[in-house]
Amino acid sequence: MDDGRTSDQPQPRTEAGAPDPHRWWALVVIALAQLMVVLDATIVNIALPSAQHDLHMSDGNRQWVITAYSLAFGGLLLLGGRIADLVGRKRTFVIGLTGFALASALGGGATGPAMLFGARALQGAFAAVLAPSALSLLTTAFTDPRERGKAFGVYGALAGSGSAIGFIVGGLLTQYLNWRWCLYVNVPIAVLAVAGAFALLRDRPGARGARLDVPGVLLGCGGLVAVVYGFSEAEPRGWTDPLVLALFAGGALLLAAFVWWQTRAPSPLLPLHIVRDRDRAGCFLTMTLAVIGMFGLFLFMTYYLQVILGYSPVRAGLAFLPLTAAIIAGSTQISARLLGRVPPRLLMVPGLLLAVAGLLLLTRMRVGSSYTTEILPSLLLLGLGMGLTFMPIFATATAGVAPRDAGVTSATVNTAQQVGGSIGTALLNTIATTSSAAYIAAHVRRPADRAVVLPEGVVHGYTVAIWWAAGVMLTAALTAALLITAKAPGHSTRASTPVTESVG
Repeated sequence: MDDGRTSDQPQPRTEAGAPDPHRWWALVVIALAQLMVVLDATIVNIALPSAQHDLHMSDGNRQWVITAYSLAFGGLLLLGGRIADLVGRKRTFVIGLTGFALASALGGGATGPAMLFGARALQGAFAAVLAPSALSLLTTAFTDPRERGKAFGVYGALAGSGSAIGFIVGGLLTQYLNWRWCLYVNVPIAVLAVAGAFALLRDRPGARGARLDVPGVLLGCGGLVAVVYGFSEAEPRGWTDPLVLALFAGGALLLAAFVWWQTRAPSPLLPLHIVRDRDRAGCFLTMTLAVIGMFGLFLFMTYYLQVILGYSPVRAGLAFLPLTAAIIAGSTQISARLLGRVPPRLLMVPGLLLAVAGLLLLTRMRVGSSYTTEILPSLLLLGLGMGLTFMPIFATATAGVAPRDAGVTSATVNTAQQVGGSIGTALLNTIATTSSAAYIAAHVRRPADRAVVLPEGVVHGYTVAIWWAAGVMLTAALTAALLITAKAPGHSTRASTPVTESVG
């Protein structure tokens, strides 16, 4: 049986056998691409009111600017990961970057809503190719535990803070240029990354003679698209709407059929040994739950700062800067230094508990809350907690994977993150709007009361939803504590040696 240790040795090496001397510069290229993909999930949010006015979008259709991206991205990630394994990660990385840039230019030049929606869907599709390629290139480039910790510290910081950076950049571009630059900005970033990829990235060729699992693509990607679409439609339609229920039921059936088929497929899209591993499954589930809680904060704080406190787009974006700084500090200064010495869950669990504390502090938010004394401490705690959490999740989930499965494993981590974001946005927004409506109905006795009660009701809805977010984040901490049992990478061969070709 092929053990995957010879021709598939993952770390790019020179002829003398030393690690590739350009791998740290390659990390810059990979990080640049990852940042572009993650921040594009939120960079358009602050620009959405301007785009809606400019392109004459209806209130019912405006959600598609966000949904089209997340739907294509989340639904096609497994396919993108497997394509990276079959075709070659460097090649798919460049294809993903090029396609993402062209789709961004198309969206920036949109003359109507349909053109913008289509461009955003294309962005998501190419992001589904790009994101797993980037993570798997990183996984195979850094296998030494000490170097791996530093590299994944940078990657985890960008993955965790990219959404918050999107709010900052989106606010600056919208206020000082216009909303179209939230899309155009990707073009120069992609050009730099493509040039760096050709010059610096090293990768083995794709698997020869391998075939794409077409039934697996149809079942798995179809199921994910149905589920992500169901959560996106639950927000405007309600959880009991027939279309929403049909999407969830259809998605569940397709995913169940996908799992059944993967046990029989000659070349499975997602080899089940990847998710049967206890530590890896724990990482996937922890990621999903953590992102549900975090996206709830992003959603509510954006509206709270602009609508309730009256912040400008730039000021609202900059209000997320401490959160971003805390995530980066937690990933690069704490997690990256400690991961080689302590088990991953001893970083994840305290990190998630810090995030819970930050969310609980935020439940005290009121209409006249002070940013400095009441909002800022919560953002710092949440950011530090997420920085401690994301980096070991990415490192542990991708550790010890046979190189031929690196792309699809990376895609599964990204899928967990994307699906968690979709669930968090729909679930927590529904809770918030329902709670707000109930509060307003109970407190408005006469029409004159509405001007006072309305903002109070909106904030009340936010705090109720944040309580739920804290509960989900606590569940993530319990999941990490109970399921993830991996030892410190410095004391285990798991992080530095690829596994043999798994059976089953």
